Amino acid sequence: MLLAVDTSTSQIGLALYDGAQVLAESVWSGKARHTVELAAAVAEMLTRTGLKTSDLKALGVASGPGSFTSLRVGISFIKGLALACSLPTIGINTLDVVAASQPAGPYRLACLLPAGRNRLAAGWYKTVEGSKKGGWQAEGSPQVISAEALADSIEQEAVLCGDLSAKERQILKKNSHIQLVSPALSVRRPALLAELAYTRWQAGSVDDVSTLAPIYLHLAEPIPDAVQGAVISHQEIR
Repeated sequence: MLLAVDTSTSQIGLALYDGAQVLAESVWSGKARHTVELAAAVAEMLTRTGLKTSDLKALGVASGPGSFTSLRVGISFIKGLALACSLPTIGINTLDVVAASQPAGPYRLACLLPAGRNRLAAGWYKTVEGSKKGGWQAEGSPQVISAEALADSIEQEAVLCGDLSAKERQILKKNSHIQLVSPALSVRRPALLAELAYTRWQAGSVDDVSTLAPIYLHLAEPIPDAVQGAVISHQEIR
């Protein structure tokens, strides 16, 4: 049994997966209450499914990018559980979880997450060529970008998926080359995180829990803050 935890953003996600079935899955907006809600929610999920902590055989966790504080809560919780119960742990890039929710297609896919200060963490993916199962492969490194700049940069057909505000959706819709995935199909599903982590676990690819760390994106260039008018450079996105 694998427990998957995702606290990359204000959304909290949990799933229990045994390789054949998703026994439980839960997603909700934590509103910065991750520290208070996470442990209690895991305990409740185990109780509802008739399981105990001793039934867990592996752990999966979304490692970011995402919110500085939110990521630390989830990863610290998983580390504590892993060390206490001697469980193998697998960290999965959060943008890979977003990509896993979309069927492979002919267009490039941009996976998006809130990055704070009216910006988005954006990772581009392309279809894996020659793969019988299809799927996505990351293209380059994720970047921090505003919705306006992202919309202006897209000159060919592209699919965009992720946690977007109503304002960001309106901005991106103005570009006719952009196909926006619906909000319901953009939900970051912890069951997919669990499946990705389970596959790596079965392949023997686990992380050293002592060195597992959140992925934070840094700004390569000074960018005027859209809210305060300040300039931010080489900072962790919080």
